[in-house]
Amino acid sequence: MKEKEIKKLIYIFFKSHKICVLTTVNGVEPQAAAIEFGETPELEIIFDTFTTSRKYKNLKENLKVAAVIGWDKNVTVQYEGRALELEGAELEKCKALYFKNPRAKKWENKKDNVYFKIIPVWARYSDLNKYPWEIHEVRF
Repeated sequence: MKEKEIKKLIYIFFKSHKICVLTTVNGVEPQAAAIEFGETPELEIIFDTFTTSRKYKNLKENLKVAAVIGWDKNVTVQYEGRALELEGAELEKCKALYFKNPRAKKWENKKDNVYFKIIPVWARYSDLNKYPWEIHEVRF
C-alpha cells in the first residue's frame, strides 16, 4: 500500500474514534491517560488538558508523546509525535476539529484549560482480523 493510502486509512480510522490513550514522560517514567481527541487531515491529534495535570507538567519538560487509538474489532493505530501547545488562530482552527465530540466542548471555558496539537513522526495501522495481519507503518 502506498504512503498516501496508508495515511488516508489512518485518517478515516481516527475520524471513527473519540478517545485514545496518550502517554507522556515524567523524567524517565511514562504516564498514560485516556483522553478525548480530534484530528487533522495531516494526522495531527488535537487534545486539551489542564495546566494542573501531570500530562501538562510532563509536556512542559518533554514534548515527545505516544498514543494508541482503537482496538474495537481488533483494529488499532499506534502513534508517536511531538506535542505543541496551541495559541491564536491555530488554536481556534484546531478547537473546531477537536469538538467533533460535542462532550469535549464542556471544558472549553474552564480555568487553566489548554490545547495541544501533536505533530506525528510515526504511525502503525494494524488490522488483526485479516490473515496475514494487515499492518502498515508510515514515517512523517
